[in-house]
Amino acid sequence: MSEQSFAIFDTALGHCGIVWTSRGIAGVNLPEGSEEKTRARVKKRFPEALEAPPSADVQNIIDEVIALIAGEKIDFSYVTLDHAPLPEFSKRVYEIVRTIPIGQTLTYGDVAKKLGDVSLSREVGQAMGRNPTPIIMPCHRVVAASGKTGGFSAPGGVDTKMKLLSIERRHGGHAPTLFDDDAAFRYAAKKS
Repeated sequence: MSEQSFAIFDTALGHCGIVWTSRGIAGVNLPEGSEEKTRARVKKRFPEALEAPPSADVQNIIDEVIALIAGEKIDFSYVTLDHAPLPEFSKRVYEIVRTIPIGQTLTYGDVAKKLGDVSLSREVGQAMGRNPTPIIMPCHRVVAASGKTGGFSAPGGVDTKMKLLSIERRHGGHAPTLFDDDAAFRYAAKKS
């Protein structure tokens, strides 16, 4: 396994973490409530990772995560992910999910159909729950068929999922929602 490094950075939702190797981004951690709790969670998920200053490429990705959470339209499809230790099924699911356009969603069943078997919907949901790189691999764009949001295993749960979808929908031609200006407003207020 490649050597793992991580950094903690501040966003409109709180402190996030990012883990990288020489092969790409291996993990993203959404806010845990404080910088210390986020750092502890990153170290629990990636015990071999050492905190380090990010390279210019990783810093660019960090800046884009910050910008997305603040309300900007950001496309992470160019980012190389290091999902080497994951099961092949999860990798196939993530390849499909990364093609979902900003501001749009697919259901777990839609992703399963693209895999060739609609009966894999539950397994798709399980793969979403184990996503090590939320936001960059946009598992928040996968929802339940019933019109409900479905789960979200990252910190903040469904509330975080809804905030991310609201930020992105602003750029995807959807009607505004309750959260449309929330993240950008709080980030701007925090920085002033």
